[in-house]
Amino acid sequence: MSDDDKKVKVKASKKDIDDGKSIAWLSYLWLLLLIPLLAKPENTFCKHHAKQGLVMMLLWIALTILLPILHILSGIGYVILIVFSIMGIVQSLNGIYWKAPLGIYELAQKFKI
Repeated sequence: MSDDDKKVKVKASKKDIDDGKSIAWLSYLWLLLLIPLLAKPENTFCKHHAKQGLVMMLLWIALTILLPILHILSGIGYVILIVFSIMGIVQSLNGIYWKAPLGIYELAQKFKI
Protein backbone atom coordinates (compact mmCIF):
# COMPACT_ATOMS: atom_id res chain seq x y z
CA MET A 1 0.00 0.00 0.00
CA SER A 2 1.52 3.31 -1.03
CA ASP A 3 1.60 6.41 1.17
CA ASP A 4 -1.04 8.02 -1.08
CA ASP A 5 -3.46 5.16 -0.32
CA LYS A 6 -3.14 5.87 3.41
CA LYS A 7 -4.05 9.53 3.01
CA VAL A 8 -7.69 10.45 2.86
CA LYS A 9 -8.66 12.69 0.02
CA VAL A 10 -10.83 15.26 1.77
CA LYS A 11 -11.68 18.72 0.60
CA ALA A 12 -10.63 20.62 3.65
CA SER A 13 -9.41 24.11 3.94
CA LYS A 14 -5.79 24.68 4.77
CA LYS A 15 -7.10 26.90 7.57
CA ASP A 16 -8.94 23.92 9.13
CA ILE A 17 -5.78 21.82 9.01
CA ASP A 18 -3.49 24.56 10.29
CA ASP A 19 -5.97 25.48 13.01
CA GLY A 20 -6.62 21.89 14.10
CA LYS A 21 -3.29 20.12 13.92
CA SER A 22 -2.01 21.74 17.10
CA ILE A 23 -4.55 19.75 19.15
CA ALA A 24 -5.78 16.99 16.80
CA TRP A 25 -2.95 14.74 17.95
CA LEU A 26 -4.62 14.51 21.36
CA SER A 27 -7.31 12.39 19.69
CA TYR A 28 -5.05 9.36 19.95
CA LEU A 29 -4.56 9.62 23.72
CA TRP A 30 -7.70 8.03 25.15
CA LEU A 31 -10.20 10.47 26.67
CA LEU A 32 -8.06 13.41 25.63
CA LEU A 33 -9.86 13.03 22.29
CA LEU A 34 -12.56 15.16 23.89
CA ILE A 35 -10.25 18.20 23.94
CA PRO A 36 -10.14 18.70 20.15
CA LEU A 37 -13.87 18.00 19.92
CA LEU A 38 -14.77 20.51 22.60
CA ALA A 39 -12.15 23.14 21.72
CA LYS A 40 -12.84 23.12 17.97
CA PRO A 41 -16.25 21.48 17.41
CA GLU A 42 -16.59 22.68 13.81
CA ASN A 43 -13.07 21.74 12.70
CA THR A 44 -13.28 18.81 10.24
CA PHE A 45 -9.60 17.93 10.73
CA CYS A 46 -10.07 17.54 14.49
CA LYS A 47 -13.26 15.54 14.00
CA HIS A 48 -11.55 13.17 11.55
CA HIS A 49 -8.75 12.34 13.99
CA ALA A 50 -11.08 12.24 17.02
CA LYS A 51 -13.29 9.62 15.36
CA GLN A 52 -10.30 7.40 14.62
CA GLY A 53 -9.02 7.93 18.16
CA LEU A 54 -12.43 6.92 19.51
CA VAL A 55 -12.37 3.66 17.55
CA MET A 56 -8.86 2.91 18.81
CA MET A 57 -9.93 3.64 22.40
CA LEU A 58 -12.93 1.31 22.06
CA LEU A 59 -10.68 -1.41 20.61
CA TRP A 60 -8.29 -0.93 23.53
CA ILE A 61 -11.17 -1.38 25.99
CA ALA A 62 -12.34 -4.49 24.13
CA LEU A 63 -8.84 -5.95 24.31
CA THR A 64 -8.71 -5.21 28.04
CA ILE A 65 -11.91 -7.18 28.54
CA LEU A 66 -10.54 -10.05 26.44
CA LEU A 67 -7.12 -9.99 28.13
CA PRO A 68 -7.75 -12.86 30.56
CA ILE A 69 -9.28 -14.97 27.79
CA LEU A 70 -6.90 -14.31 24.94
CA HIS A 71 -3.73 -13.13 26.66
CA ILE A 72 -1.34 -13.44 23.71
CA LEU A 73 -3.69 -11.95 21.12
CA SER A 74 -4.54 -9.06 23.42
CA GLY A 75 -0.86 -8.30 23.92
CA ILE A 76 -0.30 -8.20 20.17
CA GLY A 77 -3.38 -6.02 19.81
CA TYR A 78 -2.04 -3.56 22.40
CA VAL A 79 1.25 -3.24 20.51
CA ILE A 80 -0.60 -2.66 17.23
CA LEU A 81 -2.83 0.02 18.81
CA ILE A 82 0.17 1.78 20.34
CA VAL A 83 1.88 1.84 16.93
CA PHE A 84 -1.30 3.13 15.25
CA SER A 85 -1.71 5.81 17.94
CA ILE A 86 1.85 7.03 17.38
CA MET A 87 1.24 7.02 13.62
CA GLY A 88 -1.97 9.02 14.15
CA ILE A 89 -0.19 11.56 16.33
CA VAL A 90 2.55 12.04 13.73
CA GLN A 91 0.07 12.31 10.86
CA SER A 92 -2.13 14.83 12.68
CA LEU A 93 0.89 16.95 13.65
CA ASN A 94 1.90 16.97 9.98
CA GLY A 95 -1.58 18.14 8.97
CA ILE A 96 -2.48 14.95 7.11
CA TYR A 97 -5.93 13.39 6.91
CA TRP A 98 -4.65 9.88 7.63
CA LYS A 99 -6.64 6.75 6.88
CA ALA A 100 -5.98 4.38 9.79
CA PRO A 101 -5.54 0.74 8.72
CA LEU A 102 -7.36 -2.47 9.65
CA GLY A 103 -10.84 -1.02 9.30
CA ILE A 104 -10.34 1.68 11.92
CA TYR A 105 -10.96 4.44 9.39
CA GLU A 106 -14.10 2.70 8.08
CA LEU A 107 -15.51 2.24 11.60
CA ALA A 108 -14.66 5.83 12.46
CA GLN A 109 -16.76 7.05 9.52
CA LYS A 110 -19.85 5.50 11.10
CA PHE A 111 -19.67 7.84 14.10
CA LYS A 112 -21.68 11.04 13.76
CA ILE A 113 -19.68 13.51 15.82
